[in-house]
Amino acid sequence: MNLTDLLKLYGDVQEHEPMSAHTTYKIGGTARWFIQPRSVTALMRIMQLLDAENIPWIVLGRGSNLLVPDGAWPGAVINLDYTFNDCYFEPDGILYAQAGCALPVLAVEAMKHSMSGLEFASGIPGSLGGGLYMNAGAYRSDLSSILLEVLILRDRKVEWVSREDLDYSYRHSAFQEHRDWTILAAKFQLEKSDQNRIRQLMASRQQRRMDTQPLDKPCAGSTFRNPGDMPAWEIIDRLGLRGRQIGGARISDKHSNFIVNAGGATCRDVMALIDLVKTEARRVFDVDMIPEVEIPEWTA
Repeated sequence: MNLTDLLKLYGDVQEHEPMSAHTTYKIGGTARWFIQPRSVTALMRIMQLLDAENIPWIVLGRGSNLLVPDGAWPGAVINLDYTFNDCYFEPDGILYAQAGCALPVLAVEAMKHSMSGLEFASGIPGSLGGGLYMNAGAYRSDLSSILLEVLILRDRKVEWVSREDLDYSYRHSAFQEHRDWTILAAKFQLEKSDQNRIRQLMASRQQRRMDTQPLDKPCAGSTFRNPGDMPAWEIIDRLGLRGRQIGGARISDKHSNFIVNAGGATCRDVMALIDLVKTEARRVFDVDMIPEVEIPEWTA
């Protein structure tokens, strides 16, 4: 039995899958395999099979903060969104959620249970696993502020690890240095609150996002982290780069910390704009602009 047929015993498998179909940027070359494991047992066996053949692999969430390189990649993308998406709310505000849960869905479910703490996540179009990887946040809050523990797979063992041992800070976690650790689930502490107040807050923030962000174009959210006292969008504006376009990629006219796919953009186009902003910010303001968007390490 060949490798593809073996992999299909443990999950749904697509071959030569265009990653543009799995990222909010609608950009990216093809992966040799795109795999959706059926369980933790299946996930572990899939990783074992790939490692035995020295095939590189990455775990992908909903692709909302991802810029995938152009060209073909001989590795495997493992996606947990469709099988690792259960969540459980306990009366005392404890939430257990699997890595494939969509953050907006979790926020709505928390609201339905009259639990506060996830309102900030209602407009973040990613998965919980991806959010924990980058410590996703908004409105002066982030996932680490309500996080208790993360269930991870490392060294072929499944174990709970406390937040304090995961080096959380602004848009950072230990997972960024340990890419072989796979996030499976997490435990959070929420607070009981008035359901209507939570619903109204989420609605007002959704309206604000629609008014200020280019949600009509494919993108990966904010492109750069805020480097200090001056927010990233203001630096880009003061550099005169709002609206600048290279190929199909454009610095949004609506919000200059968003680089959007204006039509037919490639990874190379987006990277050219990122490099332009970084170069000019260093030259004019002596500031290092750090991309918030994640770029997988693979080669064609």
